[in-house]
Amino acid sequence: MQSASLEHFGIDRGAFCCSNASMPGPNATLLLSPVGLAMLKGFESLRLQAYQDVRGILTIGYGHTGPEVTAGLVWTQEQALQALQEDVSWAVNAVGKSVTVPLLQYQFDALVSFTFNVGPSAFKGSTLLVLLNEANFVGAGQQFGKWVYAGTMLSSGLVNRRKAEAAMFNDPLIGASA
Repeated sequence: MQSASLEHFGIDRGAFCCSNASMPGPNATLLLSPVGLAMLKGFESLRLQAYQDVRGILTIGYGHTGPEVTAGLVWTQEQALQALQEDVSWAVNAVGKSVTVPLLQYQFDALVSFTFNVGPSAFKGSTLLVLLNEANFVGAGQQFGKWVYAGTMLSSGLVNRRKAEAAMFNDPLIGASA
């Protein structure tokens, strides 16, 4: 896991991101914490000019993709932060809607980071979610390591990200020290 203070990422320790309050269920009151947002931003990195990710998908900002992202597109930091807030909101909502067992904050943060990276459909169809909703937290935590391929290629970046997400999911001290 990358070690950096929240301030390094421009995050106020008292701030929480992206409301989940409209989602029914046991995790409706959870928000992405500053620690979770810092981890996510650390793995996504900020790129203000559109580029092709390892799968060839045009990407900009903090991992933002979509039809509006075209070759040569340039954003300001403010545009990147606004897109991140919107993008993280869908990941927060996907986790809030899909997980039927109560989560602790550090587990929620890890799952939002994971979902932001793999997408809501992959998360909703994952064995990780099936095991989690069976309250098999150990089994669910072991599933992070299976999501380390970009297409058919093993990605060292995804290996590192999944190790960090699994560590945060399994250990509250990881969340406190990020």
